[in-house]
Amino acid sequence: MCGIVGAVAQRDVAEILIEGLKRLEYRGYDSAGVAVIHQGELTRTRRVGKVQELADALQTAPLAGGTGIAHTRWATHGEPSERNAHPHQSGSDIAVVHNGIIENHAKLREMLKGLGYQFNSDTDTEVICHLVDHELKSAPGLLAAVQATVKQLEGAYGTVVIDRRDPERLVVARSGSPLVIGFGLGENFVASDQLALLPVTRTFAFLEEGDVAEVTRREVHIYDLDGNPVVREKKESEITHDAGDKGEYRHYMLKEIYEQPMALARTLEGRIAQQRVLDSAFGDNAAELLKDIKHVQIIACGTSYHAGMAARYWLEDWAGVSCNVEIASEFRYRKSHLFPNSLLVTISQSGETADTLAAMRLAKEMGYKATLTICNAPGSSLVRESDMAYMMKAGAEIGVASTKAFTVQLAGLLMLTAALGRYNSMSVEMQAAIAQSLQSMPAKVEQALGLDDAIAELAEDFADKSHALFLGRGDQYPIAMEGALKLKEISYIHAEAYASGELKHGPLALIDADMPVIVVAPNNELLEKLKSNVEEVRARGGLMYVFADVDAEFASDDTMKVIPVPHCDEFMAPLIYTIPLQLLSYHVALIKGTDVDQPRNLAKSVTVE
Repeated sequence: MCGIVGAVAQRDVAEILIEGLKRLEYRGYDSAGVAVIHQGELTRTRRVGKVQELADALQTAPLAGGTGIAHTRWATHGEPSERNAHPHQSGSDIAVVHNGIIENHAKLREMLKGLGYQFNSDTDTEVICHLVDHELKSAPGLLAAVQATVKQLEGAYGTVVIDRRDPERLVVARSGSPLVIGFGLGENFVASDQLALLPVTRTFAFLEEGDVAEVTRREVHIYDLDGNPVVREKKESEITHDAGDKGEYRHYMLKEIYEQPMALARTLEGRIAQQRVLDSAFGDNAAELLKDIKHVQIIACGTSYHAGMAARYWLEDWAGVSCNVEIASEFRYRKSHLFPNSLLVTISQSGETADTLAAMRLAKEMGYKATLTICNAPGSSLVRESDMAYMMKAGAEIGVASTKAFTVQLAGLLMLTAALGRYNSMSVEMQAAIAQSLQSMPAKVEQALGLDDAIAELAEDFADKSHALFLGRGDQYPIAMEGALKLKEISYIHAEAYASGELKHGPLALIDADMPVIVVAPNNELLEKLKSNVEEVRARGGLMYVFADVDAEFASDDTMKVIPVPHCDEFMAPLIYTIPLQLLSYHVALIKGTDVDQPRNLAKSVTVE
């Protein structure tokens, strides 16, 4: 969830560390800090707030030194404050940065207090510093001390440790929280995300679960959970250096909304031929693994969960394959039934979402026939550990509120529907229709983006609103859920989504002139039913905002504002109707004056439980 950057080099590294933190700001954080070793001294600077405040502090009091670590913190233990900001220290010797949660920190804290250690923060991370210091009293070096320390930790951690007495070395350890090593010329780096290191290297190796690595300027040695030396493959990053630039856009979120036609074109490239989706879109072995699948279990969190909810309608309606969708944090803590010939599908932009990753590992133990991940991060844990992978190719998404990743996930799930349908009940004609719909999606999304100005004007109606209700039917219900999530994420308006048919079972009690009701209304077989639900709201004094197909025969009046959406087929409708809801949430957030790209209390990549 937080950002980690570390470096060991001949040159001063403070500016590299700060730039790395800035490139990880999209993850969400509440404080930042840096620690550097120079001439045998360990110096640390920390600040609450934005990375720029830390950068300003270093302008006033620069830090020299070729070995250092830096961190942006998202609070899990202890309030946002300078004393709780990373890096944490044990005396004047050891400094540590850490992502994750140490679940047995209270027990370790009491043990360390008994050994005479004093704690200066409320964090779980500080136990790591003192444990390393304690182990160094008997260990032959920093590597051995960290290896002994992590064996005592329960929970998730991605951690980097430095020792002023051993200034040419970083030791890193990974369990649950991702870490990557970047290779330079006479210098090496570590980070929680390769995006942080693109200004200094494009060659990376991803640590795997349980790895501990020793990093010096010229060498990297990696050891597995049992302490055995291992080699992790080096890969060249395909991420462009300028992926983190806003360009002409005011916010990353708006940039990423407008990048959706291009992202969809990338995700479709080379995956459709002769009017059908190619099995190879899901991996070289996909044809063999998909052909006998009769049930799909989708596991995801947040926005990805909504994508999975939409796919359930498609898989059951069109592919003839039964499907369950579950929030990862619920799946992993209950007993579930395994259906014969089941495919487990995980959806995660980062490939490191803690609950999703843990649920996938549990499912593999249960005996699923195959596992597939829909993911945007090559080399991530979900990609490495799944039998198949649909790589989204959406490009870097910096805004915390996901936009282009969601629509690309929908496209990938529609492709999966067509691929599974070929081995079940889907006709050749429907397979071709889905393929044609997918290929026309980028242009249709471009048309939908033309609603931007009208939606910006509409958003002014929400300036004084504190609540909103979203309605949809069929596969538009998950789209309504996603619209409600986007509005609450970045504008802080309380929003709920309901299947339209549920109105009379409770939500109608909320309807009044102060409760805007947003409706998605494609021209499909459920349109007439939806129109009845709209009338139920209007009869009770509700004010409606209807995103309707141009042929759906809705008309604006004093109680209803209709925004015509370009006509589209049933296969792409959920994706197309997502676009105006994204734009609505964005423009309402502008009016509310919130931090669009980094909304309060949220993080981009949720790598803790």
